[in-house]
Amino acid sequence: MATLELRCSMVSIVVIKGEGADTRVLLMQRASEYLRGLWSYVAGHIESNETGWQAAIRELHEETGLAPQMLFATSFCEQFYDAGNDCIMVVPAFVARVSDDCVVRLNGEHSALRWLTFEEAICELPFGSQRELFAYVQREFIDRPPSEHLRIVV
Repeated sequence: MATLELRCSMVSIVVIKGEGADTRVLLMQRASEYLRGLWSYVAGHIESNETGWQAAIRELHEETGLAPQMLFATSFCEQFYDAGNDCIMVVPAFVARVSDDCVVRLNGEHSALRWLTFEEAICELPFGSQRELFAYVQREFIDRPPSEHLRIVV
């Protein structure tokens, strides 16, 4: 009997600024060949000898030039079938809170950016697991204060 490998080699980072009803979430338009033109958020591969949260901070800086004021783990993992590698990908999600006056510097992976409400962002995301992640983040990090037990001290 054949089986599919379960692989966890990536992280995703939802970047937020503001408080309450004024909270905005960062979406970026993909410029590279993979998912070109689609709106998404920070994500990337974990490098050798790197923890998941270290990868989240590195990817956030590489893709946006930002450093988090606060970084949180979540209990949400995106899951999807990766046809190219014939495996099930499990991607742990992090939430990065940045300053309200931050300046985003996109790298070559993205061509545009927008700060949106969660409702607006959910309408732009192409995949169900992405929309579920954003609904989860809004519910657990915006509508109520996140547990301090989820905060990663860097």
